[in-house]
Amino acid sequence: MAESQLKKATITVLAGSRQNEVITVLFNPTEYTFERSNTYKATPVPGIGAPLLQFVNGESDRLSMDLFLDDATDRQGPTSLLQKENNPLGTRLKALTSLLVIDASLHAPPPVRFSWGTLEFSAVIERLGRKVTMFHPDGNPARVTLSVSFKEYRTLRQQLEDPRRESADKTKRRVVVGDERLWWIAAREYDDPNEWVRIALANDLDDPREIAPGDWLELPPMENPDGTRRTVP
Repeated sequence: MAESQLKKATITVLAGSRQNEVITVLFNPTEYTFERSNTYKATPVPGIGAPLLQFVNGESDRLSMDLFLDDATDRQGPTSLLQKENNPLGTRLKALTSLLVIDASLHAPPPVRFSWGTLEFSAVIERLGRKVTMFHPDGNPARVTLSVSFKEYRTLRQQLEDPRRESADKTKRRVVVGDERLWWIAAREYDDPNEWVRIALANDLDDPREIAPGDWLELPPMENPDGTRRTVP
C-alpha cells in the first residue's frame, strides 16, 4: 500500500477549553454517509385534492460513519505506517466521548472539524454509540466500534455571509399559505415588513388584505438606493 493512502482522518476541536486539540483516527472509516433534508409545511386548501407544500427551511447536513478502536494486539505495534498509537484504547475512547460533554466556556459541547483528505466538515457531534466486541482480562475494552453522527455547524456570521436561500435580487413567485399577510411575506423575503407595498404594487392589489390561501404573488427584486432595479448577471 502506498504511503499516500495511509493519511489518517482527524477530529479537531474548534472552540472552548480544548480548542485546537487534534484526535487522530488510527483506523480510517471504510465508508461514510452524507444526509441532507428540507422541511416543508403542508397546508390543506378547500377544493383541491392535495395540500399545498411550502418550503420552510433547509436542515443541517449530517455526516455518519463508524470508527474502529483496537488495542487487542500490542498497542505499541506498527498499526500505522505513519505513526504508532501510544495511548491505550480507554484514553482514546474518553477523548472522543468527552466531545459530547458541555464545555464550561461555551455552555455547550464544542464544535469540531472532521478532516480526511479533501473532506473538511465542521460540525457538532450529534450522536455517538459504542459497541464493545473484545475485552482485556481485567474487563477493560480492547476493541470498540463507535457509530458517530456529525451535524453541520455554521456560525451566525457564516450563515449571514453565505445564506442558503434564493437571492432577493431576483423576481420570484410564491403561493399564499394559511393566514399569511403581505407584511409577513415582506418580512420573510426582504427582512422588512414595510416592503409589503412593493408586493402590492407588483400584483395590482388595492387592499393588502385581499389575498387568500392558494393565491400566487409575484415578489419583485429589491432596488438600488437610487430607485433603479438591481440587475442580475
